[in-house]
Amino acid sequence: MTGARRARLYEELALASRRYNAAYVLFNQAIADHLGLHPTDVQALSLLTAEPGPLTVKQIAVLTGLTTGSATRLVDRLERGGYVVRAPDRDDRRRVLVSTVPERVARVSAVWDELGQAWQDLFAGHTEEELEVITSHLRQAHDLSHTQLARLRAMPKPA
Repeated sequence: MTGARRARLYEELALASRRYNAAYVLFNQAIADHLGLHPTDVQALSLLTAEPGPLTVKQIAVLTGLTTGSATRLVDRLERGGYVVRAPDRDDRRRVLVSTVPERVARVSAVWDELGQAWQDLFAGHTEEELEVITSHLRQAHDLSHTQLARLRAMPKPA
């Protein structure tokens, strides 16, 4: 691949990424509005249901990139809405674990499920190899996002 072609592809990729990210943020906002939730709450529920078990507020902070104070407020909101419960850790009574309430989370999942077939249709047009590349890219982008988030938080704020 020539340098000029690669530069053009990077440009196209940057533009497509910006549009995709903006569309996803707006889509997430629409889902949150539909459910009467905050967009961060929707994403937190998505992340919590992807984890194998209950988490501490500190683990939720790390998972979401929020400060522990913000994660506590997020858990407070989700608890008030009936989406999560707090319970003492059976192995360490000093710790409190946050678990999702499956019946309540099903309300959010139902919206995703209703819209999910269109995403399946989009992916159906790709080969297995392409799906592996897309999945690999998304995993790497996830990891990079967390690294960049920590880097951004360490930077001085502009004057």
